[in-house]
Amino acid sequence: MNDDAGAEEVLTAALTDTGVAIRPAGPDDSVAGVRPRWVALPEATEEIAALMRVTSAHDLAVVTTGAGTKLHWGHPPERCDVLIDTCCLNEILEHEAGDLVVRVQAGVPLDALARALAAKGQELAIDVPLEGGTVGGLLATGIAGPRRFRYGTARDLIIGITVVLADGTIAKAGGKVVKNVAGYDLGKLFTGSYGTLGVIADATFRLHPLPTARAWVTATFDRPVTETQGTREDEKGVAFDTASVDVADEIRVIVPAVAESQAEPSAIEVDWPDVNGPCVIAVLVEGAAAAERARAVQDMMGEKAQVADEPPEWWGRLPGLPGLPGPADRAGDEGVLLEFRNVASRLPGTFVGPFSTAATTGTRPAVRGSLASGVLHVALPPGTEPAAAAAFVGALRAECEDAGRVVVLTAPEEVARRVDRWGHVGGLTLMRRVKDRFDPERRMSPGRFVGGI
Repeated sequence: MNDDAGAEEVLTAALTDTGVAIRPAGPDDSVAGVRPRWVALPEATEEIAALMRVTSAHDLAVVTTGAGTKLHWGHPPERCDVLIDTCCLNEILEHEAGDLVVRVQAGVPLDALARALAAKGQELAIDVPLEGGTVGGLLATGIAGPRRFRYGTARDLIIGITVVLADGTIAKAGGKVVKNVAGYDLGKLFTGSYGTLGVIADATFRLHPLPTARAWVTATFDRPVTETQGTREDEKGVAFDTASVDVADEIRVIVPAVAESQAEPSAIEVDWPDVNGPCVIAVLVEGAAAAERARAVQDMMGEKAQVADEPPEWWGRLPGLPGLPGPADRAGDEGVLLEFRNVASRLPGTFVGPFSTAATTGTRPAVRGSLASGVLHVALPPGTEPAAAAAFVGALRAECEDAGRVVVLTAPEEVARRVDRWGHVGGLTLMRRVKDRFDPERRMSPGRFVGGI
């Protein structure tokens, strides 16, 4: 037996001695192209802690996965020895229906959680635009869908969390507190951290009653974007492109009016699947007198608007192009998916910016997301030239650098080599200090997050 084989056996035995099910990793277990050595399937928080003590003792790098729907997001890890699969952490631990609170393990599928809560007339009011995800994946990436406008994201709805730190310490914060890590709001800190601070074991959320009724109001703007003619300012001094100014002007007026109206919409979404095609604005109204409030929204949106009891087929999904695979609908896709953020008050007036950018880079973006919340997802189809995709990202960042940011969520290797996935992040120094505090040996998803954290 050679030394390498002997060392591998020792490590395998140490991991197995924790009592956790361990198996060799296969090709399907790769994390953004990096294949781990082992896959561990813990069934309890204490088992995660035992694993982390072993990985700490032997300097093994750890990545956590749930359903694997977003394992290709972010940078590839610098190294990955143990992949912790939370599929066996799949219990709803407590549901206090009278208090509108639920505590669930990280591996609980979101669709299963939704069914269980719906049986009690309640919901976790987060629309996740990817099928098959888990509670842990929702928190790790911080993704949210249309109703973020009314209810916020997971950061706003989480009220308690249990995590296992890199050295095996179990830490709890918020609801059901046993032990706190002084000075940190763990729920908010771990949400969107891409697994770089520790392993999420369970979380407690604030719930909402299921709406008694829902109605969607949609309006189609069918004029394509034309060549950019320049910019001008609206009555509040916000600059916006004069390309296809008829469409831009309507959107710039309609979206703020609906968002601030007494109709109290839950979501205001845009779908523009092709730069040369129609643009659709859709508004969701929920709860008491939904039909009446929807008619009020319809009046504000003009004669183009229609009211329906069912959402548009694209509602709550990440964007794709007609006739092409959606760049974010499945983990193995080779398209480019960007998250474009801007100040919500500015976005309706600058909405045509991504399309005027496209005209100069030779790309065909599809855009979908929340104009009212300031978050759009922009997709480029598989086969987009890497240089054109990189130019598109650079141009978008140049447009919003003073008030927004562009994150490359997914990209094929040739594109990823040409762009910084995260772009400039003003709080990077502080984020690195937090990383050093929680994971000084850089063993938790090393390199996956902003600035190589």
